[in-house]
Amino acid sequence: MGKSKAPKPPDPKKTAAAQTATNIGTAITEGKLNQVNQVTPDGTLTYSQSGTYDYVDPLTGRVHKIPLTTATTRLSDAQQAIKNQNDAAELNLATLARNQSGRLDELLSRPLELNNEAVEGRLMELGSKRLTPELARRRQSLEQQMADRGIRLGSAAYDRAMRNQGEQENDAWNQLLLSGRGQAVQELLTERNQPLNEITALLSGAQVNQPGFVNTPSSNVANADYSGLVNANYQGQLDAWKTKQAEKQALMGGLFSLGTALISDRRAKTDIRKVGRTDDGQAVYAFKYKSGGPMHLGLMADEVERHVPDAVTRHPSGFKQVNYERALRKV
Repeated sequence: MGKSKAPKPPDPKKTAAAQTATNIGTAITEGKLNQVNQVTPDGTLTYSQSGTYDYVDPLTGRVHKIPLTTATTRLSDAQQAIKNQNDAAELNLATLARNQSGRLDELLSRPLELNNEAVEGRLMELGSKRLTPELARRRQSLEQQMADRGIRLGSAAYDRAMRNQGEQENDAWNQLLLSGRGQAVQELLTERNQPLNEITALLSGAQVNQPGFVNTPSSNVANADYSGLVNANYQGQLDAWKTKQAEKQALMGGLFSLGTALISDRRAKTDIRKVGRTDDGQAVYAFKYKSGGPMHLGLMADEVERHVPDAVTRHPSGFKQVNYERALRKV
């Protein structure tokens, strides 16, 4: 039979490079399918290519151009106007907060005192503004009452009434110190925290209503197993070659075993069909003898005679016969 070579195995680097290119192509396709432009009443979301990224295959050194995408959000005219107003307002508030924050250095540099001396000092300050005028009014009213009754300054009745008034004033101050501590502490804390609260309020602002975009459905593209296909194809070719080689060996072994001359005249055969070649190029046929019997494999005497003349002789019946051992001695 004719010589044949085993199929060449695939180049690993080329196969890997092709698989990498397939993977990248699939990833790019999936990315493009998922980049769905969106339009809502509050704005739009659009995708555009903004350049490429060079990915270098570490195995082959091949450069793949990976597209880079930019997602752009644009507000509607109404929402953009609101955002502009809010931005301006927030800028003004931030400016005020910055100016007010200059006061904090001085304020926070003074420690907050909540001891008895500081609290009582605050209470006395509050008393001078609220209690002192009330006590003065009461003293004036008492003096007027005694004058109307004819009680003169320096008399025993006058001194007794004024002494009682003084005791009532002392009781009022003591009551203020006993009951007003919580209020004094609260006012000290308020005085301390008010600038901080004002600045915090200035730094907070209304937020623009951002467009609500729907989630983009995920599209998945099946990736072709290029490496698997290449290897499967090679394995199929290799298996077919091995089968053919086994058949060839079996056929050659059968032909070589025919040491005696057999009638191989084309005129004595029927159902002739070429099925292969020997290693030296002679055609091998499947056929039946016209006299009957099973299918045989063999050569044609007229062709062998041209190739190996001394392997062909004539049978007494007149048909040509072939000595296969001699005909195939060069194989």
